[in-house]
Amino acid sequence: MTEQYQTVRAAAQAEFIVKKSRFIGYIAPMTTSAEALDFIAKISKRHWDATHNVYAYVIREEGVKRYSDDGEPQGTAGIPTLDVLEKQGLTDCAVVVTRYFGGIMLGAGGLVRAYSHGAAIAVEAGGIVTRAICARLTVTCDYTFYGKLAALVPASGGVVEDTAFTDAVTLQLRIPRALEGGFRAALTEASNGRVTAEKIEELYADLD
Repeated sequence: MTEQYQTVRAAAQAEFIVKKSRFIGYIAPMTTSAEALDFIAKISKRHWDATHNVYAYVIREEGVKRYSDDGEPQGTAGIPTLDVLEKQGLTDCAVVVTRYFGGIMLGAGGLVRAYSHGAAIAVEAGGIVTRAICARLTVTCDYTFYGKLAALVPASGGVVEDTAFTDAVTLQLRIPRALEGGFRAALTEASNGRVTAEKIEELYADLD
């Protein structure tokens, strides 16, 4: 498993006009080719009257990279759109750049710049997030140690997800797997070995 990767944070769109042609960039996170194709189909249906619906997507686990010029001259649309994702190091996302032709030819260079810009502003609108393999842990302690524990989690690079207060305090936390060992060592030292962490699972999660 890849320790971490970058993807788009959320579905988003942005648009601009150049020489009377309207370009709308759409982007969304996803994890399968089927999801990507469904997203592309929905945008294409929404803009059935557009001149072109150019797309590109990258799916990490499937090792898939696909693009389409959708009728634009070869190499002027799909490849520049995919290139934006690759240069940003993005995976598990799809982008569609819709064009409404405004009557003025852009030329090959103009098309490359326009589709690249359409993809880039979609990425900017969606935001980039790093996802990493994280360990989800629970730690139970008495109330006298709770203050130290609550400070130790963020200091070690973790995030507290939930806290339960009963006769003791139980924290559920998430921490990048690469930092788990350091957290456990710090926990042992801070509690003189009295408090330990139990691992629930490992999962990919956003690093905010």
